[in-house]
Amino acid sequence: MSLLVIHDLTLRIAGRTLLDQASLSIEPGRKVGLVGRNGAGKSTLLAAIAGDISPDGGDIRLSSRARLGRVKQEAPSGPTSLIETVLAGDTERAALLAEAETATDPQRIAEVHERLLAINADSAPARAASILSGLGFNADAQGRPVSDFSGGWRMRVALATALFLEPDLLLLDEPTNHLDLEATLWLEGWLARFGGAALIVSHDRGLLDSCVDAIAHLDRGKLSLTPGGYEEFVRIRTEQALQQARAAEKVAARRAHMQSFVDRFRAKATKAKQAQARLKALEKLPVIDSVVEDTPTQFAFPEPMPLPPPMLTMDHVTAGYEGRVVLSDISLRIDMEDRIALLGANGNGKSTFAKLVAGRLTPMSGTVNHSPRLKVGYFAQHQAEELVMTDTPIGHMARALPKATPTEVRSQLARFGLDANRAETKVSELSGGEKARLLLALATRDAPQLLILDEPTNHLDLDAKDALVRALSEFAGAVLLISHDAHLVEMVADRLWLVANGKVTPFEGDMSEYRTWPLEQSRATARGNAKPADTTAGRKEDRREKAEARKALAPLRKRVKEAEAKVAKLSGECGKIEAKLADPTLYETSSGEDVTKLTTKLAALKKDTEQAEEEWFAAQGALEEAAAES
Repeated sequence: MSLLVIHDLTLRIAGRTLLDQASLSIEPGRKVGLVGRNGAGKSTLLAAIAGDISPDGGDIRLSSRARLGRVKQEAPSGPTSLIETVLAGDTERAALLAEAETATDPQRIAEVHERLLAINADSAPARAASILSGLGFNADAQGRPVSDFSGGWRMRVALATALFLEPDLLLLDEPTNHLDLEATLWLEGWLARFGGAALIVSHDRGLLDSCVDAIAHLDRGKLSLTPGGYEEFVRIRTEQALQQARAAEKVAARRAHMQSFVDRFRAKATKAKQAQARLKALEKLPVIDSVVEDTPTQFAFPEPMPLPPPMLTMDHVTAGYEGRVVLSDISLRIDMEDRIALLGANGNGKSTFAKLVAGRLTPMSGTVNHSPRLKVGYFAQHQAEELVMTDTPIGHMARALPKATPTEVRSQLARFGLDANRAETKVSELSGGEKARLLLALATRDAPQLLILDEPTNHLDLDAKDALVRALSEFAGAVLLISHDAHLVEMVADRLWLVANGKVTPFEGDMSEYRTWPLEQSRATARGNAKPADTTAGRKEDRREKAEARKALAPLRKRVKEAEAKVAKLSGECGKIEAKLADPTLYETSSGEDVTKLTTKLAALKKDTEQAEEEWFAAQGALEEAAAES
């Protein structure tokens, strides 16, 4: 029997149809990830299930007496402590406890206590404290008023309240957006153990792979269910796309063959009937979309100028704010090929270290030395607040690159998927993901050798995250990454640095080891026997080999880009001449000799273009072969 049944559901917002007779069912205990492009209607669907909006057609049925849990959109506030705020979320328990204090009828008192026993009311405080601890609140913080915390931390309290209820169906909309990596890993473990059903909207691949039994895809108003996690969903969708593309090619070939017959024989009386028959057959051929997914997202970082090692060094550096020390005795170096991820709970100093590396924070003591030619690209989500809402991406980039031509300005925006329309849209009308793309474009405008990314994927969808991973793998400079997305860290970072207890130290394990390390450390601390992170010599060797592989591929990448630029230039020149030859006025105002010269030049350019394309293909093949071997 299904816990939730969505039948022929239609939802419209502002006259736009988001769901069109869509259907889905979720059984008790089943966890489903809900994915789809930005704006497809995922959050709207959750709101409809929760009863916040009414369907325009169809119906949503939740099993009788089933409890529904979701994170409230408004963060809690007020003088109530965190632990009491979470406990108050269970309204049944709160009401029963209040009634137990005032009830006088013996039979009712017995019923109240029996129900309190059934819902494990006595263990509720310990359970609430455990959830808050997992989300980053220590015992001291749990007793403080909610109003003491910032909006992001208060949203964690809202999440803790939803988890504490342990409902039959849990609705989660981007639950990791306000979490750090440690809290995200804890949430993955909690969801894996959770006995109820869940419908989860998330752009976190790690969460979708480790915590769900199926993926519901919202596409073009319809819902389709695929068993397994997100990786399995991608595999199946890719195979479907290939099959559909092959079918489309076959139909296109048949259509072209039949159309050729029609065009040749339409005017001949002896063939007129056959031509008419072919026309009717053409009309009956199926129309197949050759591409299932939307246009793939692509990012591209500018090629940085190489720098000799070391790019940057720190020697016994202490840093902080207004006399308060946050980090001390840092002695590290960063080189051109490094891919470093910073680990550690929020508030431990990761962003402080990033600002120190970026030169946005002056050391309190010690020295920071860097190459005089070093350029640093710095991305942080809070920079979105500094954007001019009434201006466009073109306006922002033109100010950031005052010497750039309009074409160069648009080209830098296009590197991050901001096409002509979005480049001319006011920032206030851009989505969160589009603002993030603008910030990435601004951060990399000077082709930096060191790229600092502080939570770069908070507003990027799954396709954009994959595009970012691909772009970073091809980037020839160094990367310093702060992210709650474990999948991104695993795909990008070769080195892990732990920011904790006022220090920045190498963590020699990998992400699978780090998943269990915070719990092991807390246990060791409780025993008064905390140990530093394990070291593994093999990890250093792996990092060195990966760095050498990237360095070896750099000349091939340069060759590919040069060949690509040559093809683009020659194609542009061909296009200009073809436009001239297509202009009727040319033949009225110019001599036959001029036309001949243009035709001869066009033929030569086309020959050069073909040769350049062959060089491009050869360079791309060499790069792919070398990458596969490395």
